[in-house]
Amino acid sequence: MNLATIQLNGEKQSFILAKKDFKTGSRGYHAQGKMQIGGKGYQINILCVEIGSKPKEKPK
Repeated sequence: MNLATIQLNGEKQSFILAKKDFKTGSRGYHAQGKMQIGGKGYQINILCVEIGSKPKEKPK
């Protein structure tokens, strides 16, 4: 299992990263969720894109 931990204003929360094939052709991981900090709710989105994973375009 792959995790990313976010720390915001001293509060920590871990999110599970799922494998993702992006529409651009790149590969990586993605997570989303909600986090409560100081009585306020925050929506969290995490993208981890593998650099160089997008297929090279063929010359025309």
